[in-house]
Amino acid sequence: MTTDTAAAPRFSTCDLCDAHEHDPAALRVLAPALREFGAARPFCGPVATVRCFEDNSRVKEAVESPGEGRVLVVDGGGSVRRALVGGNLAVAAARNGWAGVIVDGAVRDVDELRAAGIPVRALALVPQRSVKRGEGQRDLPVVVQGTPVAPGDWLYADEDGIVLSARPLL
Repeated sequence: MTTDTAAAPRFSTCDLCDAHEHDPAALRVLAPALREFGAARPFCGPVATVRCFEDNSRVKEAVESPGEGRVLVVDGGGSVRRALVGGNLAVAAARNGWAGVIVDGAVRDVDELRAAGIPVRALALVPQRSVKRGEGQRDLPVVVQGTPVAPGDWLYADEDGIVLSARPLL
């Protein structure tokens, strides 16, 4: 499954940083710790958040709901012991119109992630699936690799990095 990228805005995170260098409050740059595991293409959109630890119940709920061009940011506490997103959830995210998925934690099923056609960035791959306890929270401020991320922030990701802003920059 692939998503339509023809209408995706063109941008460069380097250009966004340059354009806002005299207004450091305008954007935040995520630490360069996340790797591409899904579709390798730029993506952007307003942020929706999930906070969970080794339990992807709330992630599953999120990707099965309408994405409406948003980016799902998952604060998994940096754990790489259990995957919070795999092939099935990536397919659901693509099918439901999410622009991309960011995971401060691990993912699995790399071939399926790529085939889903949606950008997925995470810390690492691990084959162990998450536990299912119904834990976690949605739509609240989170911290990803030391950077605060709030629902409604705008996220821009390309091959140079990931930047966030409290308002749209394009």
